[in-house]
Amino acid sequence: QAQLVESGGGLVQAGGSLRLSCAASGRTFSSYAMAWFRQASGKEREFVAAIGRSGGSTFYADSVKGRFTISRDNAKNTVYLQMNSLKPEDTAVYSCAADIRPYGPLLRHSVGYDYWGQGTQVTVSS
Repeated sequence: QAQLVESGGGLVQAGGSLRLSCAASGRTFSSYAMAWFRQASGKEREFVAAIGRSGGSTFYADSVKGRFTISRDNAKNTVYLQMNSLKPEDTAVYSCAADIRPYGPLLRHSVGYDYWGQGTQVTVSS
């Protein structure tokens, strides 16, 4: 069973940048596809980005494409989300998630993910 712990959230002005990290426990991290989701207050959870098991494939929500970059370091059991040109509408709790299937396409629906972190708050002021 994997445990995921996010870090790197905080308060930033519009136009600024933040890098989120998600550290995973266990020795099978490299076999998981990983994703970031976010949930703003009063809204449903939404997909942000996903990355394949080797890091060779990525997939982004249209709302963050060109501004956010997902990456991973399998030697460190960590997935990252670099967020640039942040907007107030990016304000949310950001959570990482793991898909433990040994193969398959990247998923944008939360039901496809098996393990979740607790989340980290990102607040973008205008």
